[in-house]
Amino acid sequence: MTQAEGTRVLVADDDPDIRDLVEFKLSQAGYAVQSVADGVAAWEAFQTERPALVVLDVMMPGLSGFDVLRKIRDSEWPTVPVLLLSAKSRDSDVDTGFAVGATDYVIKPFSPRELLHRVNGILARSQ
Repeated sequence: MTQAEGTRVLVADDDPDIRDLVEFKLSQAGYAVQSVADGVAAWEAFQTERPALVVLDVMMPGLSGFDVLRKIRDSEWPTVPVLLLSAKSRDSDVDTGFAVGATDYVIKPFSPRELLHRVNGILARSQ
């Protein structure tokens, strides 16, 4: 059994192509992936069953990735790692992500392999 086997990861992105790509790559590695299309659904899924890691797009309808991240940090599970995935690549955007409480920040377009390495690393450090 690998480290990934059955580890629950919540993925939220309003772009179905990106969401499918991330879900495919993480599922292929053995993670149990739940994917949702917006921030409201991400927050609801997080509250329903706590994941080991959350991957959030920054710009989503309803609640942004920053909004969901703030809610997670104020929740009863504030230490759940959160990786932000965003096309917002300015230094100030990345700084904001970390200031709000992101564990990591990946800029789109991204390498699926690099994303998987980041996820593996975050989860290895959080155990």
